Amino acid sequence: MVRRTVDVVAIWAVVVLCGCATQAPNGSPIGIGETPAPTAAASSNGPDAVAGGEVVIAAMTFLDRPYQFGGQSAEAGFDCSGFTRYVFGQALGVELPRSAEEQAQAPMLRSVSSRRALQPGDLVFFNTLQRTFSHVGIYVGDGRFIHAPRTGAQVRIESIHATYWSRRYTGARRVAASDVTP
Repeated sequence: MVRRTVDVVAIWAVVVLCGCATQAPNGSPIGIGETPAPTAAASSNGPDAVAGGEVVIAAMTFLDRPYQFGGQSAEAGFDCSGFTRYVFGQALGVELPRSAEEQAQAPMLRSVSSRRALQPGDLVFFNTLQRTFSHVGIYVGDGRFIHAPRTGAQVRIESIHATYWSRRYTGARRVAASDVTP
């Protein structure tokens, strides 16, 4: 339990500090309350740091909730895609499709080029049932993701670099910034 608390605090700190280390496109710091002018790169990268952070924080509120096959609510418990669907709906007002495979193919989501390009709030997909997109979780940063793993388990954070997950990683998707409800 102490390890889980340390993990949650560390990930929360990374998310918060990412928002604090903001710089303008020219490299100068941005003052409190200031917003940089959007650049082409910034506007095409999907959820900004704030939206990604909101997804991560919302997801972490469900740590230790039970896995429930077909579950898609905080009361009943979650399966993997029910969890991501619920969190994105609550945090961003984005309605994801129901299954992991449908989420991976949803037109509102864009492919993330590589594991190095992952940002907090990205959906990460895995082949756990001999199907390319059979499991989904939410990248939280620092090489970790949160998900509802399987029957008998609870929502938890794991390393994307762990042998099991690393071998089964099949890609990631990001919500387009234009699809996020203000």
